[in-house]
Amino acid sequence: MRIPIHKEGFPMAGFFFAAAYFSNKFSKALSRILCALGLFTLYFFRDPEREIPADERAIVSPADGKILDVGVVEHAPFIDGPAKKISIFLSVFNIHINRIPYSGKVTYRQYKPGKFYVASEEKASDLNEQSSLGIETESGSKILVKQIAGLIARRVLCWKVPGDWVTKGERFGLIRFGSRTELYLPMDAEVKVKPGDIVKGASSVIALAAPKQ
Repeated sequence: MRIPIHKEGFPMAGFFFAAAYFSNKFSKALSRILCALGLFTLYFFRDPEREIPADERAIVSPADGKILDVGVVEHAPFIDGPAKKISIFLSVFNIHINRIPYSGKVTYRQYKPGKFYVASEEKASDLNEQSSLGIETESGSKILVKQIAGLIARRVLCWKVPGDWVTKGERFGLIRFGSRTELYLPMDAEVKVKPGDIVKGASSVIALAAPKQ
């Protein structure tokens, strides 16, 4: 039976529980705080299974969270032209596992060091530490997913590399403790969300790909 907590969380939770055990000898209050931190760490790293939409055109959300903005940029990396941009904010209470929005081949990956501004602020999109993953679909379209660290998040993890074939809904990375995820789509994609909507990674349809010709 699969445990619905990602393995990245166990070492950190174990540290807090061990510290709570030893600190209990001289401070029960500190021990309780450390134990609570251990429990919250397990909660933060939860990783449930998700039902992936059967619609072949469905582009699923790459993250759990709240839609901050839906717009158009004149030039998106990897896509090399105009693109529709969807920004998602993840609070510390959201699941932070990132999911592949659409099946295809990873042909682009870039890491960019940066600042740690509050992830809900627009400047975080350009200035914060981030990792980008580009996927080329079977039809030749390009989709870019950007993982962006936030004020508390200090580590962005991406497990895929160029050359990997990925499947819609598949786990590809995570961001620790509060962050932002952005999705850049071709201009012919039909966006199905608006600012304020709450989405779930791998199960919420965030857009529809253009019909195959």
